[in-house]
This record gives sequence, C-alpha cells and structure tokens, in this order.
Amino acid sequence: MRIHLCGVRGSTPAPGAEFVRYGGHTSSVAIAPDGDVPRLILDAGTGLRRVTGLLGGAPFAGTIILTHLHWDHVHGLPFFSAGDRDDARVTLLLPEQEPQNEEGSAGAEEVLARGMSPPHFPITPAGLRGDWSFGSLAPGVFKAEGFTVEAREVPHKGGRTFGYRVSDGHSAMAYIPDHCPTALGPGPDGWGEYHPDALALAADVDLLIHDAFLRPDEVAAEASFGHPAADYAVALAHRAGARRVLLTHHKPDRTDDALDALATRFRPDPTVTVAAQGQLIDL
Repeated sequence: MRIHLCGVRGSTPAPGAEFVRYGGHTSSVAIAPDGDVPRLILDAGTGLRRVTGLLGGAPFAGTIILTHLHWDHVHGLPFFSAGDRDDARVTLLLPEQEPQNEEGSAGAEEVLARGMSPPHFPITPAGLRGDWSFGSLAPGVFKAEGFTVEAREVPHKGGRTFGYRVSDGHSAMAYIPDHCPTALGPGPDGWGEYHPDALALAADVDLLIHDAFLRPDEVAAEASFGHPAADYAVALAHRAGARRVLLTHHKPDRTDDALDALATRFRPDPTVTVAAQGQLIDL
C-alpha cells in the first residue's frame, strides 16, 4: 500500500512563504496498491488537485470516500482535472446523512449539491464530466478498489463524520482527520475520551493519520470548534497499538516554524511524525 499525502491542512488553504514546507492544501490522501497509481482517495479538499499529477496524464479510475462534507474536505472536487474528463470513472461515497424531515435522508448527490450548485458554484455534481456515481455509507465494512474499508462514526461538530480503516490484507492504516473527543467528556487526560470507535479504527494499524489541529493550551478555548490536541492523537495511537502516527489537519495559521516546534516536542518518540504535503509512505 502506497500513501500519498496530497493535503494536510484544516479549515482553509494556507498560501504563502510561511507554509511552504508543510503545505497549504486541505485534506486529501491518495492510496495506491503496490506498483500502481492511486485508486482510492480519502477526502477531496484542495489537495485533491495534486492527485492529477500522480496519474501520469491518465484519467482517474477509482473511488473517493469523504469523511464528511465540510468545505475543506470537498472543495477540490470540481478542480480535480483527472476526474473531470470524459474518460474518467469515479465513485464518490459519503456518510449517510441523518433524516432532515419525514421524507427521510437525501441522496448523496443531492446532499453534495447543496454546497456545489448555483449560486454557490457554477455547476452541480452532475456537471462533472466522465462516469460519476454517488452513494451513501453507513458504519460497517465494505470493499473499494481492492481494499477493505471499515467506517465508524466519530464526534465532530456540524455534520455526521466518519473515520476510516483501510487494509490490503497485509498492511492497515486509519484515517481520522476531524475528531472532537471532548464532545464525549474530558477523558483521563483532559483531551477527550478514547472512545471505542476511535480505538477500534486505530487498533494495531501500521499508520494512524489523525487530526492534530490544536495544542494542549488551546483545547479549553477552541475544542468546541470540533478538534483535538495533537497530544490526544499520540495518546490514542499508543493506547490502540498503532505503530506510527501522522499528525495532520494543521491549523491554517500554524506556520512551518510552529510545526517544526511541534515535531521537536514529539521527537523523543520515533513513532510520531508531523504530516507534510507531498509526503509518500509505503506500508
């Protein structure tokens, strides 16, 4: 399994000289089977644009799975040129939404179109070129592009949010880029509960990619926005037996120097890395 980090920023892109080394694109991770191009993409933030360059001029043929529908996880969709061409084949899956009325849940394409349609954007999802299909996911295990994927719901403010565990039968990774564990209480360390779904997703994985939006001193004032401290991500990885943890979804004003300081703070622990855009990981 080859993992390409195409976007590691949270909330908004972060352009400018202070954000070059860790990157400014928002959440998107592309996963490829060994020796192949990416076929499975987790999240479609502005980092999705970078996947086109990984395909060598070929159209994208695969599946995009969204953790949730906040802007920083979907804004790359209409700018994904490898997916917006006549010969592309794209399956897009997103968490099944809670019913809004007696008629039940809206379909995946309809939900996506609420934020991607005039007057907010020139086209709807149906305007994307190629063979696109849209579907909803419930928590559980399913197959996608030769991988086994497990979806579990995690707390995050403002809409149903899933974390994912992806396995190829030899290696496994977990992806939890938005997570508000303090919604379930302070937990034993004051950073939030280590709840069963998060622990199950991360259990014994080779790599956990986890939300690290806040510093511990920011939790009291800002955790209600929907994110944890980096220290929670590291402690979760240790409790779950994850072999490595990548800290991601960086605050948009967290500069390269500030992220260097974060990396230095965790440097005594060789299992912890601060995620950088463009990073390539082979499992």
